[in-house]
Amino acid sequence: MKSAEEQLSTYKSVHLNPKNIRTHFVGIPLIIWSLFLLLNLIPVKFFALDEPAISINVAGAFTIGVLIYYIRLHARLAIGLTLFIIPVLYTSHLVAQLLGAVWIALAVFVIGWVFQLIGHQYEKAKPAFVDDLNQLLIGPFFLMAEVYFMLGFEKQLDKRITPMAIDKRRVLETERRAARG
Repeated sequence: MKSAEEQLSTYKSVHLNPKNIRTHFVGIPLIIWSLFLLLNLIPVKFFALDEPAISINVAGAFTIGVLIYYIRLHARLAIGLTLFIIPVLYTSHLVAQLLGAVWIALAVFVIGWVFQLIGHQYEKAKPAFVDDLNQLLIGPFFLMAEVYFMLGFEKQLDKRITPMAIDKRRVLETERRAARG
C-alpha cells in the first residue's frame, strides 16, 4: 500500500490550482453523499433460522471498510473523515427512505461531477483517477488534509507532499509536451 504522502502528492499534482480545489470542496462531498444514498438503497440481510438476524445496508459496510483504509493511511486525518462521514451516512439513510431516492442520488451525482469537471478546466489537467482508480478514495482524504492544513494542523505533512506534487506535475507536463511532439 502506498503511503499517505505518496497518495496525497499524486492527487495534489493535478490539484494545484486554488479554483480547482474550491470546486472539489463542492463536487466531492456531493458525489460522496450521492454514492452513500445509492449504497443505502442496497440491503444486506444475514439470516438466522428463517428470519433476518441482522439487516444492514451496503453503505454501512462500505463506511467501515473505507474508514479502516483511511486509518491505515493516516490516523489523524481519519478522525476528520469519520466526523465527515457520520452525518453523510445518516442524512443519506434518511433520504433513502423517500420515494424517488434513486433520482435524487443521480441528480446530486451529476451536479457533483459538473463541479469536478469545471475544476479540471481551471487546472488544465485530467482527474487523478484516470491513471489510478484508487485516487477516487483519495479525493476525500485530500480534502480533509487541505482542511487540516488550513486550520494549521499537519504542517509537516503539507511541507512533504507539496514539493512532491509539484515535481510530479512537472513530469506530467513534460510527458504531455513530448507526446504532442
